[in-house]
Amino acid sequence: MVKKYTTQTEKYEYISKQHGGYYRHNFIDHAYLYNLYFPPKAIFTHLKDNIHDLVLNYPMAQDALAELIGNIIEQPAERIIVGNGASEIIKILSGHLAKKIIIPVPSFNEYANAAPEGNAVEFPLEFPSFQLDVDKFANEAIKVNADIAVVVTPNNPTSMLVPKADLIRLAQKLEKHDCMLVIDESFLDFADNKEMISLEQEIQNYPNMAILKSMSKAYGICGLRIGYMLTANSEFATAVRNGIHIWNINGFAEEFLQILPEYKQEFEDSCKTVRADRDEFYKKLCAISGMKVFKPDANYIFCRLPDNALSGPEVTKRLFIEHNIYIKDSQGKTQPEADRYIRIASRSNDENSKLVEALVDVMYLKKQ
Repeated sequence: MVKKYTTQTEKYEYISKQHGGYYRHNFIDHAYLYNLYFPPKAIFTHLKDNIHDLVLNYPMAQDALAELIGNIIEQPAERIIVGNGASEIIKILSGHLAKKIIIPVPSFNEYANAAPEGNAVEFPLEFPSFQLDVDKFANEAIKVNADIAVVVTPNNPTSMLVPKADLIRLAQKLEKHDCMLVIDESFLDFADNKEMISLEQEIQNYPNMAILKSMSKAYGICGLRIGYMLTANSEFATAVRNGIHIWNINGFAEEFLQILPEYKQEFEDSCKTVRADRDEFYKKLCAISGMKVFKPDANYIFCRLPDNALSGPEVTKRLFIEHNIYIKDSQGKTQPEADRYIRIASRSNDENSKLVEALVDVMYLKKQ
């Protein structure tokens, strides 16, 4: 059933409390972060043609699913745990395994939200650059006796990478203190030179490192719910795997993994298009007077609104009510001046241009 509204304001109040199902409500979604250019039509046709078997039969269990992911990322299956989205694995890491987990903030809230009360430590990023000082982070992790440290790169909401050399140094410092480093690379496919930045192919060199990845973002499959964790630490892998249900992935997601290797070039091309759109979008946002725009490495852009503009929550609400465009403000994130910041997902060039025009229109109170 689709929610009925009497006003656009009522619609905004409803949407702002939701975590999905946006396609049912007819607005332009610059909030959620996914690849608009993948999957190609052929994948949808394949799933449609096989719908009877996919609905009527049990899907694979964990060991076979791990082999499918292993074929895609060229890693042994025993290093891989497949989740019903990365969020299932985050719940296991934060909610069940970690005695003390430390997360740089602002970041993806679920790492802290999934932890029992008192088990999560939030480490503030350098302000106003929002860069991670890995040496200070390591020292704090050691000080609070954290057994899991998380770094999201590119970070959400800042869209900025943590340099690979910094992550290696961080892992080496934490290893001496029995602390696992979980690196969330969910948005790394949208970064330039991703092969030079990712630690996936070097995971065997770092026994206290795990890579976490949501496939929803890069592959544009939010509704299929696929994520995975990769680690060469067999004990840690087993602990996470033990928290997974026997049939945690549905048949459609399994079939997607079966055929995905056939579309490697289409995927690479789609990410290239996303990067081109994002870079053009960045230039347009930079042209707004007084706006601080952080150079993005992912498919979204983090901005500080001009001092004389309305607040982030006010701009977000007006943008939706007056232009039917939805973005995210940073209210609720752990950061200074949270109400001055917004995060905008990059879409097509045409949609991005309309967003810039609409943003300029609603940022200030109109003169009477």
